[in-house]
Amino acid sequence: MSKNTVHPDQYFIEGLANNNSVIIQSIYKKFVPKVVSYIRNNSGDEDQAQDVVQEILILLFNQAKANKLQLSCPFDAYFFLLCKRKWLNELKKISNKGVTIPDDFTSTNEPTEELVAQTEIFEEKQQLFDMMFQRLGKKCQEVLKWSFTLKSMEEVAEKLNVTYGYVRKKKSLCTGQLAQRIQEHSSFKSLKN
Repeated sequence: MSKNTVHPDQYFIEGLANNNSVIIQSIYKKFVPKVVSYIRNNSGDEDQAQDVVQEILILLFNQAKANKLQLSCPFDAYFFLLCKRKWLNELKKISNKGVTIPDDFTSTNEPTEELVAQTEIFEEKQQLFDMMFQRLGKKCQEVLKWSFTLKSMEEVAEKLNVTYGYVRKKKSLCTGQLAQRIQEHSSFKSLKN
């Protein structure tokens, strides 16, 4: 983040990261109706609105878990702008339907715009990582998945019923393959900064 201070609404992000049902219900009660209304007024329906909300909440959860999300603006403005952009991108994909954007639903707050841009870059990086991860062999995927979730390589070796030395070497090779594939992808240079 830049020199912005953490906004008091950071507790929403922490609640998402901790899978706090009270915070999640609060988000659905306070902020989702505005998103649903916006999407319904812009060529969408209730199900599409819920899909957008779900995708954004998952994105925020992943970004919060990676400790890459500190609010510098109100959660409402940030969440709404992310959902709005996601919906507009969906509309672009499916058709050239007209889109109306009432001024009272938009935010031109600079910290909000900056935070949304960072989240969108995080999402692109996550998608690139996921795509390249899927291109690894099954054994590499298995070793890396377990090494992401278990505390030690000894536990990974035990889980996979292989030696510690094997799992350490395999993880190193697989991580190298993954990094190389990511770096060779055409979108890597634009996401690097």
